[in-house]
Amino acid sequence: MSRRLIVGLSVATTLVVAAVPAASAAPASLSFPSSKFPLGTRGLPARAHSAVAQGVDLYRVKQGKSTQGYTVTVLMPNGRDHGTLEDAQIKAIEVEDAGLTPKLEKFVRPAVSDDPAEEYYTVRIGEWTLKQRAKADKMVAKLKKAKISAKADYLGDDGLDTTGPWNMNVLMVDPKLFRGSFQASVGRSVAKRETTSSMSRQVKAIAGVNGGFFNIHTAKNLQGDPVGISVVNGKLLSEAVRGRSALILKGRSARITELETTLSITGGDGTKQPVQGVNRAAKGGELIAYTGEFGQKIPADGGAEAVVDASGTVTRLRTAGGAVPRDSWVLHGRGAAADWMWEHVWEGWKLSLDTQVTDLRTGDAIPLTPDTHIMGGSVGLVRNGTVKITAKADGHDSVNMILRRHPRTLVGVTKSGGLIMATVDGRDPGNTVGASMIEAAQLMRWLGAKNAINLDGGGSSAMVVKHKVVNRPSDGSERTVGDALFITR
Repeated sequence: MSRRLIVGLSVATTLVVAAVPAASAAPASLSFPSSKFPLGTRGLPARAHSAVAQGVDLYRVKQGKSTQGYTVTVLMPNGRDHGTLEDAQIKAIEVEDAGLTPKLEKFVRPAVSDDPAEEYYTVRIGEWTLKQRAKADKMVAKLKKAKISAKADYLGDDGLDTTGPWNMNVLMVDPKLFRGSFQASVGRSVAKRETTSSMSRQVKAIAGVNGGFFNIHTAKNLQGDPVGISVVNGKLLSEAVRGRSALILKGRSARITELETTLSITGGDGTKQPVQGVNRAAKGGELIAYTGEFGQKIPADGGAEAVVDASGTVTRLRTAGGAVPRDSWVLHGRGAAADWMWEHVWEGWKLSLDTQVTDLRTGDAIPLTPDTHIMGGSVGLVRNGTVKITAKADGHDSVNMILRRHPRTLVGVTKSGGLIMATVDGRDPGNTVGASMIEAAQLMRWLGAKNAINLDGGGSSAMVVKHKVVNRPSDGSERTVGDALFITR
C-alpha cells in the first residue's frame, strides 16, 4: 500500500491491488491447499479437520493476528463514511472549527471486472488501540455536541492492508467419494424467513450454508423472497435477475453460470401475455404467478386474481388478497395487467404458464427436472480460474460491498466438479476481520475453486453441520434468511 500527502492535511491512503495470477490446474480429487494463506502475512494457517460424511470434510481455519485499533470517521452529507474531495474538505473544516484536528484520507475503491476504480475521501480523527474503543466513542459524542455526525470505526474493516486475523470454516465435497446430493431450500414457504439450521432439519441435511440475498425492501411478512432465481425440486419459485450469477445443482453435480428466466401465460382464448415475476409483490402493470409454496396471503393491492388448479383450469376469480392453495397456483394482475385478466381469464378456462430458464453462457435452456435446484448468487468472484468480480452486473458495486470487510458466505466449484462452501467470520474486532470481495475471490481461488460466487453475507452468514451452527454469526445469533444450500445423503 502506497501513502502520499494531501497538501495542508495529514497522510492519505491509497489502496494498491496486485494482479492475481491464473489458478493452477486443480487436482484429480479435492483436498485442502498446502500453500500459504493468500491474505495478510501469507503464512501457513492453523487448521483443524473433521470428517462430516464420506467425501465431506470440514476445516476450521485461523490465520493472522490483530494489530489494528479504532479511529473516528466523520459522516458525509449523504450519511456515508466517504465522499468527494469537496465534501471531505468541507467536513474537515467543520472539524477544525470545532477545535479538533482532522485527517483527510484518500482511498481507491479497486476496479472490478465490470466497473473501473474510483477515488474517494474520508475525514478521520484520532487513533486508539483495540482496548481504547471507549475513547473513540467519547470523541463521537463530542462531535455530536458540535452537530457533526460521526462513528467509531475499526480500522480492520477498511479493506486496506491488515494483518487479520481471519477465522474461516470450509466444507469440501470430494466428487470421487461423495455419494449424496446437493439441494436448495426456501424452508416452509417462500415468503417467510427461517434460519439455516431450521431448513437443515427439514431436508435432513448433512451440512449447509445460508443462500443468496432476500428482499428486505418489501412488506415484513414477504421478506423471505429471494432476490434472484430460486428453483427447488425443479419448480421455479423466484425469477432470475437477468445476467446475475447462479449455482445450478443436479444430483451431486454443481456448476456456476449466469441466467435469465422467461415466463408467459396463454389464456383460454389463446391470447399470450408476459409474466414478470414469481412469488413477490407486484408493481404497477405486472402479472405475477404465485405458487403453493408462497405461504402467505397475496398483497391486497386492488388487483385481480385467478386461482388455477393442477390441470390448469381456472377455478375461481377474485380480487387480490387471498391465500394460495398448496395444490394450486394463482395468477395475479395489477393495474393494466388486471384489466387484461378481466378480459382474457374466465372461470372454467384453461391457462398455460410457460416457464423457461436459459443459461446465458451457452444459450441453452435448462430442463427443470425434479432433481434440479438453482440458487441465485450475489456476486460472481471467480470465472474459469481467474478473478472476475461482477459487482456492477450483480448490483453490488458500492465501496461498502466491494472494499469494506464483512462476514462472507462463499461457494465454488472445482475443475474436478468438487463443491466448496466457506464462511469467513467478521465484524468481531480483534478476533476476525471478515473479507472484502477481492479477498473473497482470492480465498476461493486458494481453496481450489475454478468458478465461485459470493452469497449473502454480513449477519446472514451461517454454516451448519448436522443442524448445528459451526461459525460465529456477527449478529450474535443465527439470522433468519430467505434460502439455503445443503449437502444431503
